[in-house]
Amino acid sequence: MNVLIVDDNEAAADLLLELLSLQDHTARCTYSAKQALDAAAEESFDVALLDLTLPDMPGTEVARRLRTLPKPPLLVAVTGFSASDAAGGEPGLFDHHLQKPIDFDALDRILADAPAKSSH
Repeated sequence: MNVLIVDDNEAAADLLLELLSLQDHTARCTYSAKQALDAAAEESFDVALLDLTLPDMPGTEVARRLRTLPKPPLLVAVTGFSASDAAGGEPGLFDHHLQKPIDFDALDRILADAPAKSSH
């Protein structure tokens, strides 16, 4: 599984990258919206873990742009906000919501179900 991690907290993003690598996933860290969109233009990701409070653009806008890709990734909001706040007024914008600190068991369940979601 190829996972895009988008979080301006570099330590948190790097830790998540390490965890995913230990589970035999391929992952790439980006620390801004611009880096995330550039990465998504360069390669295809199965899942995108998006922090909603990025310094250069809201994570909801990154999600909207990722949705326009020919093969959009499964979108997971990763935030301190509640699930209803994470949607940014757009139900269905995100496929899943994980509240910080991340419940790694919940992330594992999302990743286990992701291939079926991203194959359609």
